[in-house]
Amino acid sequence: MTENVFDAEALELFRTLYPEQAGLVTHRLLGHPMFELEALAALAQRIRPVDVEYNRGDVPVGLDPAATPSNGLSIAETIRRIEQCGSWMVLKFIEQDPDYRALLHSVLTELESVTKAATGQMLKLEGFIFISSPDAVTPFHFDPEHNILLQLQGRKKMTVFPASDENIASGEAHEAFQKGAHRNLPWHDDFADKGEVFELTPGKGIYVPVKAPHWVKNGPEPSISFSITWRSEWSYRESDARGFNALLRRIGLTPSAPARYPRQNLAKSVAFRAARKINLPM
Repeated sequence: MTENVFDAEALELFRTLYPEQAGLVTHRLLGHPMFELEALAALAQRIRPVDVEYNRGDVPVGLDPAATPSNGLSIAETIRRIEQCGSWMVLKFIEQDPDYRALLHSVLTELESVTKAATGQMLKLEGFIFISSPDAVTPFHFDPEHNILLQLQGRKKMTVFPASDENIASGEAHEAFQKGAHRNLPWHDDFADKGEVFELTPGKGIYVPVKAPHWVKNGPEPSISFSITWRSEWSYRESDARGFNALLRRIGLTPSAPARYPRQNLAKSVAFRAARKINLPM
């Protein structure tokens, strides 16, 4: 790449958002050959099969993961027929491929001047590529990473909800996720007014804070998006505090939610890490 993906204006805007406010930034990754459909079909064949997730795209906002419908196609067929096959796909952990890892690390390095000042060193750098048919839905869920989703082709709308609202994602849901439950969350129609809708077009990206619930609806054409993610010590402390809350709930207590940034949740995270060291049942 001969120029930065994020220009000075985009970085300054990202600085105003990070780490706790969702919002749009611009990027210059359009037209990159590594995101053409044939390149992505080849990547899907190189990475581990377990890291390719795909299904029909005509699903409800609130989807029980056990009810996720298959599209009946192979991985390669799904990618090459994405315009007509009514599907949703994600290629996970693309950093396992050397070329995509180099691209991911290059892009994330551009953000370090912002992220390091707020949350310290970037940890666990991971990338995900989403390939979606027209009108496909990504169900309501949350993720444990700091994330910028870069729109490369097509349009989509992402509705993002406050990460701190436990009426939307309960403490029990957070704690179940910490213990390995699926990322999908229960949806209730009265949540709708609490979300903020962001329209993503090619050249736009959205920063999504750690554990901010969200869902996505594709526009009328196929979509390709690149999710660049990282963890921070703060995000790990939030996760560990959730784990400690689960231990407290098991003994009949009703623990308070971990505090959001800039609070560090240090006491609960240290206690949970100590519990793991002595192999306390989780």
